Amino acid sequence: METMSLWPWDNLVEEAVAKLQSLKLLRSLRPIHLPSDQPSKAIENETQNSSKSDQEEKGNEVFQVFDKMQPWDRSSVEVEMAEETFQRWICDLPSTGDDEAFCRDKVTYNEEKACPQQFKRLLLFSGNDYLGLSSHPTIGNAAAKAAQEHGMGPRGSALICGYTNYHSLLESSLADLKKKEDCLLCPTGFAANMALMVALGNIVALLAAGRKVLEEEKIAIFSDALNHASIIDGIRLAERYRSVEVFIYQHCDMSHLNELLLKCKMKKKVVVTDGLFSMDGDFAPMVELVKLRKKHKFLLVVDDAHGTFVCGKNGGGVAEEFNCEGDVDICIGTLSKAAGCSGGFIACSKKWKQLIQSRGRSFIFSTAMPVPIAAAAHAAVVVAKKETWRRREIWNRVHDFHALTGIPITSPIISLIVGSEEKALQASRHLLRSGFHVTAIRPPTVPPNSCRLRVALSAVHTMDDLKKLTTALSHCIDFQDIGCQISSGYARL
Repeated sequence: METMSLWPWDNLVEEAVAKLQSLKLLRSLRPIHLPSDQPSKAIENETQNSSKSDQEEKGNEVFQVFDKMQPWDRSSVEVEMAEETFQRWICDLPSTGDDEAFCRDKVTYNEEKACPQQFKRLLLFSGNDYLGLSSHPTIGNAAAKAAQEHGMGPRGSALICGYTNYHSLLESSLADLKKKEDCLLCPTGFAANMALMVALGNIVALLAAGRKVLEEEKIAIFSDALNHASIIDGIRLAERYRSVEVFIYQHCDMSHLNELLLKCKMKKKVVVTDGLFSMDGDFAPMVELVKLRKKHKFLLVVDDAHGTFVCGKNGGGVAEEFNCEGDVDICIGTLSKAAGCSGGFIACSKKWKQLIQSRGRSFIFSTAMPVPIAAAAHAAVVVAKKETWRRREIWNRVHDFHALTGIPITSPIISLIVGSEEKALQASRHLLRSGFHVTAIRPPTVPPNSCRLRVALSAVHTMDDLKKLTTALSHCIDFQDIGCQISSGYARL
């Protein structure tokens, strides 16, 4: 792994941490130990369905994994919706999520017994559970075991009493996955990006010690035009410290980024990008970014929310996929997508962790994730690494979708741009009637006139699922036209 010194970043972070310590503002994580007296139980009644009983030892925990799809996997892509909710969606009527309660209020108890509520079965193609782990019994059992032994665990922020040995173990496993020195858990991926950006904005203001920050002392942040909202909002908060300057480069345009970097006179530079973009489904040009990093010595931050566990031989994400793990200085991730759980994390050095846990407000002032979630997420890390067939299957589905439609896709996120809001809504309604849960994506999530259907593939979708979906899609979308739009960069506004 590369160990290129990123002056002035190494010295700057060291200086900031030392300053916090001198001011007695350096915060510490002190894990509360929650003992586990019961040995972890293997999954019962399902062992015969697995051709391989592979158990992973992690401390006292034993996790059972499988080498092919099991019956429970399908529950992550097969869902039901109350008929009332379904009809309101078809008609595009507003809802606050109380459709089922509204329906119950309209009928008496006797009427409900005589005519039970109807449900619509749908095949889910709009979720982010890329590996289908949300229904994995090993992960559910880990959560249940922790809940039975410890309830929700200590309820408080991580810096007060919410941080336990369960959280510490999860952080270690994620740092190992991302090939980083350490890791900091956050309540969500959104909170992780916010915490990092605010900590960045804090560095120079902290060292200035109350005086006005000079222009040459400021930090220059270069952000991709299509970065996630959490990065954008985090940068906006960082700007309030008046110690950063922000430069937006055109989406994945390395010539534009290089031009901006050359013009920038500030020594402290940060480039932040999504690894796999959530709406367009394209990858950041990691190879080119690494070359620019070596040239300009900027800090490279990658939000790998959609690539973690999906990309790379071991599920290490986009950096592992492009063989540049040592070139990514800080990696943001989430546990709510391919891990099938909840929460976010920042994989980084120990010094960066100290800085963020002391200055990242969305981390400091949030209650730590419940212990059962931490236990489940740790099990998910182990399962995701060991059940390699899931990564193989999701990429097989990517190839299958391309073969069925001719659309040149590069990831499990498929952006089918149709243009106007009405066209997108009509297409979504057609798919709903055909039994597919695929939502129309509209402004402000995407720019005007780039409304789309966002199709997300899962490892537990089958070839038959894709054939049925593409048949339904062919009645409302011209695949050839979609292919031309993607290749011409229509979505990159």
